[in-house]
Amino acid sequence: MRIDVISLFPEFVAQCAAFGVVGRAGERGLLSLHGWNPRDYAEGNYRRVDDRPFGGGPGMVMLIEPLRASLRAARDADPAPAKVIYLSPQGAPLTQAKVRELAGRERLILLCGRYEGVDERLIQAEVDEEISIGDYVLSGGELAAAVVVDAVARLREGVLNDAESAVQDSFEDGLLDCPHYTRPVEHELGPVPGVLMSGNHAQIARWRRMQALGRTWQRRPDLLDEATLSKADRKLLAEFREQLAVAAPDAGANATVDSVAVNPGCAQGTRND
Repeated sequence: MRIDVISLFPEFVAQCAAFGVVGRAGERGLLSLHGWNPRDYAEGNYRRVDDRPFGGGPGMVMLIEPLRASLRAARDADPAPAKVIYLSPQGAPLTQAKVRELAGRERLILLCGRYEGVDERLIQAEVDEEISIGDYVLSGGELAAAVVVDAVARLREGVLNDAESAVQDSFEDGLLDCPHYTRPVEHELGPVPGVLMSGNHAQIARWRRMQALGRTWQRRPDLLDEATLSKADRKLLAEFREQLAVAAPDAGANATVDSVAVNPGCAQGTRND
């Protein structure tokens, strides 16, 4: 997979992608990351890439032509079609479903803004989609681009040593992940749940599903679209809440499963992963 990054600081994204799973993907030729600096395509002695906004107000706006030339150079560098994504707080929230969609492409071009943003005319003419990683404002799009690169690259075939680990990630099935444990079995912070050492794979799978349902109910009830829960899932969630009520009677777990607040519009992910 090839990802091109249009940024005033392309080396920042490259450094973020040089470590861990994504770094190994690059070393193995599974990911090709290329940076393009609009300043290299700006004119004049000062190579300006921004100017004051029409209508007044604080800050600066990135100029059309340096960005347009950068995009043209990135497109011309490889004949494969590329989707252009502008990282913007005004974009649609990045979800795991969107990440998986992007991971299915062979090329992406990520456009990183700075200052007050990018001239709207360039966005309208050149950008295919705007994506946000959260309801907050960063100094520029580079951190967001690094998040997209990491999230997308790890879903590419061969990047993870065990592809099954990605399938079990949070949000892959609309729920948060279950808790995980490793050695030692006994610790001053507590023991490992006995079911995980039972060797009974059916019971382990059941426990993990119940924990995923319960954790989602506790931490992200907006993800629980009741209409999509199977009868078995609803039974597991009810059991989780009953156990919680016994362990902590004041935890507010005595309501029925049907009373869980639901926001179907947010059922697929979170804005701040």
